[in-house]
Amino acid sequence: MLFFTYFCVCNLYAEMSNITQIETLTLEDILTDVEKEKTLILYNDDVNTFDYVIDSLVEVCDHDVVQAEQCAYLVHYTGKCEVKNGTFDQLHPMRTELSRRGLSVAIH
Repeated sequence: MLFFTYFCVCNLYAEMSNITQIETLTLEDILTDVEKEKTLILYNDDVNTFDYVIDSLVEVCDHDVVQAEQCAYLVHYTGKCEVKNGTFDQLHPMRTELSRRGLSVAIH
């Protein structure tokens, strides 16, 4: 019992030290992370049609029709697809618009 209690306290301390490290990021670190290349990922859903998804990718992400079709099929068969790469500032308006259109998207 004493070993278990000691082990739990050590793990809690280790987790707390990791949290402290995360909380001590500088503003420069955060801004650098925002400027790093990110990926806009489209996830599958059972609501939107292929044509709607394709039209949305063409209009919002500047895909050509063939590229948008390929993305739609990848999303359908694999559950997700990386549809665009760029900085957070470039991808955020696209994510917002695709979300507004009812598509499931995220920036990673």
